[in-house]
Amino acid sequence: MNTAGTAPLSSAPVKPAGAHGSHAGNSADEASLAPGDIAVGVVIGRASEYFDFFVYGIASVLVFPTVFFPFADRIDGTLYAFALFALAFVVRPLGTLGGMALQRRFGRSAKLTVALFLLGTSTVSMALLPGYASAGAAAIALLAACRIGQGLALGGSWDGLPSLLALNAPENRRGWYAMLGQLGAPLGFLVAGGVFAYLWSNLSDSDFLSWGWRYPFFAAFAINVVALFARLRLVVTHEYERGLQAAELEPCDVGELLAAQGPNVFIGAFAALASYALFHLVTIFPLSWVTIYAQQEIGGFLRVELIGAVLAAMAMPLSGLLADRIGRRSTLGILAVAIGIFSLATPWLLGGGDEAQDAFILVGFVLLGLSYGQAAGTVTANFQPRLRYTGAALTADLGWLLGAAFAPLVALGLSVHFGLVAVSLYLLSGAACTLIALRTNRVLSQRD
Repeated sequence: MNTAGTAPLSSAPVKPAGAHGSHAGNSADEASLAPGDIAVGVVIGRASEYFDFFVYGIASVLVFPTVFFPFADRIDGTLYAFALFALAFVVRPLGTLGGMALQRRFGRSAKLTVALFLLGTSTVSMALLPGYASAGAAAIALLAACRIGQGLALGGSWDGLPSLLALNAPENRRGWYAMLGQLGAPLGFLVAGGVFAYLWSNLSDSDFLSWGWRYPFFAAFAINVVALFARLRLVVTHEYERGLQAAELEPCDVGELLAAQGPNVFIGAFAALASYALFHLVTIFPLSWVTIYAQQEIGGFLRVELIGAVLAAMAMPLSGLLADRIGRRSTLGILAVAIGIFSLATPWLLGGGDEAQDAFILVGFVLLGLSYGQAAGTVTANFQPRLRYTGAALTADLGWLLGAAFAPLVALGLSVHFGLVAVSLYLLSGAACTLIALRTNRVLSQRD
């Protein structure tokens, strides 16, 4: 097993405890650790988390400017909502560290239960919040508190299952299994966007803004309960505990991690930056642009985004096949170039008519599926085994913070003042950072 300071973007499979001898392949423990079983828990858990976050993101465009920032014009109200949107990603590393401290003291299942309960509670609490008209600035403060709760919970919900999935995947199919956990993103958006599209199209403006928008936040709590039991079914069993321990997927000291392999955290984060930047630039930001500047009907635009989510989900398996054929690093590099080229067309597509805007969404979602399908692979294998659990979690947190947290806020702010060309340059810079990080990783791994 590679213990170099910087390793290639791949990982060796880890045998579960007890997998010795000729009959090990038939053991109950190893059967329980089949990659397919792990993938089910990963997909369900990630889909519920993405649903919560996309519900908030869509509401930041369609609801919050009117309900919580009525004193501002539409543009400023949306910018204020996007500023609160970023809060969850800012505090997410704190949630990760707090969750790991909780895990060391009370165990993995207790940590996961607390994290998902906080996530569901924070989300459903948003449905009960008063608007600015009745509570004034207190309503904004409560919304910010709930958003911070979402971020802390998402950081604390790290369970190590994506890493365990990667480590138990067949050697020639690691790209395929790496993308399975990423399917939660388009699935979460599909459900969240579908609910909002239905409510928007079937309610009057007054009904939607007074009570209709609250239903998706209520639904989040029920979805989180299902996700909680699906993931606890995995992590509390003795077979999975032994598998996690055999792979050394346990919290480590952060100081030790940074001292031993600190650069890997930043390399891993920047290696997926193009994908993270694209993530909100084809889901949340275009909705704000069309709402403010375009003539396209919002319900119809949401339906186009739902088609895009389906295309992203279909593209993700292709990313797995491509990564298994040419390597994960090459796949990420090729797609970073493709994202860079796509960024140059942003002013003509998003600034064009309905057909051009729809093309931006559909092409963007396909690129998102291909690139994000392999984004998780950048955080698994760059760390020594005993540092992998904490290293993978913090690398993902940093990637989200640098690439996605402020993307809607920055993109809308830049486009208001400098036009959509500035959005092109913003996305292009993310693609450039990915290529530089991948090149750095390759040079360091060859040196080691």
